Amino acid sequence: MNVAPRHARRRVWISRLLCGALLPAMGLAPAFAAQARHARAAAANEAPPGGMTIQVKSDRLTLAVAKVPQVYLAGPIDVGAPQRFEALLKAGRIPAGSDIYLDSPGGDLAAGLALGRLFRSGWMATHLGAWRKPSRSFSPPRAARCLDACTYAYLGGLYRWAPTGIDRIGLHQAALPELRSGNAQAGASSPAALAAYLQAMDVRPEYFAHVLAPPREDIVWLDAEQMFPWRVANNGRLPLAVTYQPTPGSPELTLTQVVRGGQNKVALQCAPDGVTLTAYYVVGTDRARRLATGQARSYFEVGRQEVRPRQAARPRVVNDAVAFSRPLPFSQLAGLIATDSLGAWVQGPGSALRYGFTIAPVTARARTGRFYADCEAVQRRHAP
Repeated sequence: MNVAPRHARRRVWISRLLCGALLPAMGLAPAFAAQARHARAAAANEAPPGGMTIQVKSDRLTLAVAKVPQVYLAGPIDVGAPQRFEALLKAGRIPAGSDIYLDSPGGDLAAGLALGRLFRSGWMATHLGAWRKPSRSFSPPRAARCLDACTYAYLGGLYRWAPTGIDRIGLHQAALPELRSGNAQAGASSPAALAAYLQAMDVRPEYFAHVLAPPREDIVWLDAEQMFPWRVANNGRLPLAVTYQPTPGSPELTLTQVVRGGQNKVALQCAPDGVTLTAYYVVGTDRARRLATGQARSYFEVGRQEVRPRQAARPRVVNDAVAFSRPLPFSQLAGLIATDSLGAWVQGPGSALRYGFTIAPVTARARTGRFYADCEAVQRRHAP
């Protein structure tokens, strides 16, 4: 057995005696103890006392249903939260494309922005949701709240789902992203930095303003029903991409939307006798063949109303998509590119289930005007 020399043991005993007598008298013992706790938490990649916790749910059932891990972030966002999250990323515990569930009263605003950037760099989806411990007994869901630093972190999600049920998201008035000198929190990013962050996350400030409800008790809650129409939430859909080919006599406009797990596309081909509308529902070759066989019918909806008169448009397989077309008179084109809901659907015979997608052409109206003008010119040149 290795025993330390007697004089070495005496030095250790004296140092402990001095620390025990002097530190409480100087008021330093609590500070040293707190630093020790924070150091141990950092070394173990754990949240400091009162800080944000990170729970990763990646069991077989979760992966079978959600396809990706679910990561729950709860509690105040402390300064070290981004570093702990990034460490889990590098260790492979949180893979790219994971679902992030937030439940936080706020915290360090700069750390919230850093978390949001990590979410975006990892192509992650953000939701509101409270962590529930596994239990055999039923317990009602607890409301999730997301405020200030949490709200900005939420906006970092590539795919952002609007809150549902009793979950709520908002900002204290002091944390609103307005370019005013008196609008910054202590230790937070400047108002200009908040505006720059919104722009980097593809959230337009003027759209953000539309979802803010009147303040209640110094908190401005975001209107969940308005978050998707104003693209503060996208519910799994990226903004429409517009491609225009000004071919003489037959200009063509294509609207493509990347969705989580695939993409949807609508093409409008102009001709002297009107417009041909074609939908491409990308689902993979095998599933496209299943949907396109049999007596399935396909149809379009504009403003959630089926386009009339009803015409049989048999779906077909084009590469990995179900495709179908419908001729329309030019008089319907203005309403089509101005609608917030253009639906393309495939439905089996005698079935209530339908498969397809909706897009909102109105969100790209500034880039569809030239197509409309050129198509109108084609109609005038060939008018009888």
